[in-house]
Amino acid sequence: MSERALIVGCEGLSLTAAEIGLFEEVNPWGLILFARNCGTPDQIRALVSQFRTAIGRDSAPVLVDQEGGRVQRLKPPHWRQYPPARVLGDLFQSDRSEAMRLTYVLTRLIARDVKEVGITVDCLPVLDVQQPGAHDVIGDRAYGREPEVVAVLGGVATGAMLDSGVLPVVKHVPGHGRAQADSHKDLPIVETSAQELRACDFVPFAALNTAPLAMTAHVVYSALDKEQPATLSKPVIDLIRGEIGYDGALMTDDLSMGALTGSLAARAEAALEAGCDLILHCNGDMSEMMEIAESVPVLTGDALRRCEAALARLGPPKEFDVEEALGDLDRVLVESV
Repeated sequence: MSERALIVGCEGLSLTAAEIGLFEEVNPWGLILFARNCGTPDQIRALVSQFRTAIGRDSAPVLVDQEGGRVQRLKPPHWRQYPPARVLGDLFQSDRSEAMRLTYVLTRLIARDVKEVGITVDCLPVLDVQQPGAHDVIGDRAYGREPEVVAVLGGVATGAMLDSGVLPVVKHVPGHGRAQADSHKDLPIVETSAQELRACDFVPFAALNTAPLAMTAHVVYSALDKEQPATLSKPVIDLIRGEIGYDGALMTDDLSMGALTGSLAARAEAALEAGCDLILHCNGDMSEMMEIAESVPVLTGDALRRCEAALARLGPPKEFDVEEALGDLDRVLVESV
């Protein structure tokens, strides 16, 4: 059976019998893990194996949001803490080459952590250009407030992920950095002109439009579509595909977030009709997963092509001096306090 255009979550540290049964029946494209699913390295390896066994695909994608800073699902004591992206962006202002080197080194370490437990996709880098006065849901997760800085460091991080044998996900296209609400709870409405969006917010995504995977923003851009957030907006998805030039696999942000209204089925159908390739549902709620699975078809056509092309970019890790990198990490953490 072909895989469904769906990325699911799960409830706990191992799959329940009901989850195994649903995943066997539905065959989702991938699984995303959150802090509730991450206990120890061995436990995560077992969970990942459980999922892949259930759907019968040894190489099925397993995703995580492991950015560093506030958004880090694999946490101490089993994993090291990493600085937020803003630390690297701040360094870029005084020492461009060192900021680029450390971005590569620290991203390689993050990728190494996730790959060692069987995770093959990390939802990093954040390419949002943070703006003064915006909600801090992005905040120091962004590399900075200049699109060129975000594009350069985001490009380094993307390359570091691919060099590690892990797929990066650029987010949140076409830009979440000026939103004045947290899309986990409310729907942000950005009234900035299309001209300004093109000059700033879209720049990093256009620069990295060959990334294998991207995640949409649950944000209304009134200059582009007065009604629908990007995730559900055909005009915005058309802009992402056309003007921004992105032809990689495009996943929604989590459809259970508070920014969206209507049934889960209606949200999924609208996102697919708008042009998204993959539906992301994260909270592990069984009734919601059952509802959404009924509305999501198997991957076909361009969506299947893009997803297969993304997975084809997974390769063996390149050589990397881990001990030297760990020393760099310790130094950055001390200096950033």
